[in-house]
Amino acid sequence: MFDIGIGEILLVAIVGLLIFGPERLPRAAADAAKWLNQLRSMASGARKDLADSAGIDLTETVDTVKSLQEFHPRRLAAGFLKDDPADEAPKGAVEKPAAPRPAFDPDAT
Repeated sequence: MFDIGIGEILLVAIVGLLIFGPERLPRAAADAAKWLNQLRSMASGARKDLADSAGIDLTETVDTVKSLQEFHPRRLAAGFLKDDPADEAPKGAVEKPAAPRPAFDPDAT
């Protein structure tokens, strides 16, 4: 969801420590977490109320969006780069053992 690294978290912690001080920082962090939780619950309630008043079934919409994830560029590229399934042996077929690999020669490269 958020692309926050350890550096950004440390920067926020240091700024918070400088602004609030070591004795008030835990209380400020707890208040911020409580506000964030309230904001999430209000957004969830508003989304539910909006969907109910519009008569929209959100599960259907969510399923449609999830089905579109297969068209994500990374998944498409991974699908194109996979080996061709026609090259694979059919089910029940006995695979030949792989040929032994030659010894590695570092001077050959």
